[in-house]
Amino acid sequence: MRATLLYAADDVRVEDVADPKIQNPTDAVVRIVLSCICGSDLWPYKSLPHTDTPRHMGHEFLGVVEETGSEVATLRRGDVVVAPFVYADNTCVYCREGLQTSCVHGGTWGVDGVDGGQGQAARVPYADGTLVTLPVGEDSELLPDLLTLSDILCTGFHAARTAGVQRGDTVTVVGDGAVGLAGVISAKLLGAERIILMGRHTARTDLGRAFGATDVVAERGEEGVARVRELTGGEGTRRVLECVGLKDALAQSFGVVRAGGTISRVGAPQFTDVPFGFPDFMRNITLTGGVAPARAYIEELMPHVLDGSIRPGRVFDRTVGLEEVADGYRAMNDREALKVLVRP
Repeated sequence: MRATLLYAADDVRVEDVADPKIQNPTDAVVRIVLSCICGSDLWPYKSLPHTDTPRHMGHEFLGVVEETGSEVATLRRGDVVVAPFVYADNTCVYCREGLQTSCVHGGTWGVDGVDGGQGQAARVPYADGTLVTLPVGEDSELLPDLLTLSDILCTGFHAARTAGVQRGDTVTVVGDGAVGLAGVISAKLLGAERIILMGRHTARTDLGRAFGATDVVAERGEEGVARVRELTGGEGTRRVLECVGLKDALAQSFGVVRAGGTISRVGAPQFTDVPFGFPDFMRNITLTGGVAPARAYIEELMPHVLDGSIRPGRVFDRTVGLEEVADGYRAMNDREALKVLVRP
């Protein structure tokens, strides 16, 4: 089959790799119908040193079950399924707590002999625990919306949920990328009355307004903090969703959160030292978040997609075939595309 491999920074190739096969009785093989490029894929795309053992790319996909192992009980050939961005058995102590990202048997797509999501097919370990059946056909117009359940919608929801967003809240979302926009959707789902989106790309913030943002702040740094405080009577907001992953974005989040408020950081962090000093400690700020256990949220969010009350698939503003995936990476890296859909 054909699959996306990353050899070095700026060196994405689509090459022939071995067809996936059942290796364990709990496996399934899925023919991929849709996948996409994630903002977190851009970090290795910009920085990976050259390697002769390329990384299999992609962790967001949905498709059709082609084959199942002898112990797979809940899936059948022909089922349309979505895969969260890590695989998990969904039965271990962490999975039962809704923390499938820490599954004792789980792992990450594209490493340790597991296929990536940007290819024609994938072997799925622990298929019963990992895959979620979708009640649609493989030609459904809802597939792009349902694909967001694999990562970005659940990540935005994780930010809103761990920040404690409640009905009537005022929320600041830092970042106008796909996860930030999913954070806007999620804050609105949880009842936020006012949502301030911090971003400077007009096409993205316009989409954010369509998703439920009530205010847009294009300024950054101290100017952006001052603007949010102006909009909130000098206080800042009780809930802040940091959806970027850069140190400046977290510092900005500390600037706009009110005393006693909560910051949830879900942007993949590109730094190690957290700017959480004594002044913010004195304000009783809570810092939470982390990687989203998407599998824990899929069933909760899916009905909102199926009934059309949210359309998160609108974040996909470019579609490429698998053979053109390198162009998709370039377009996202150069800010020519918000999020790229890949049709194998």
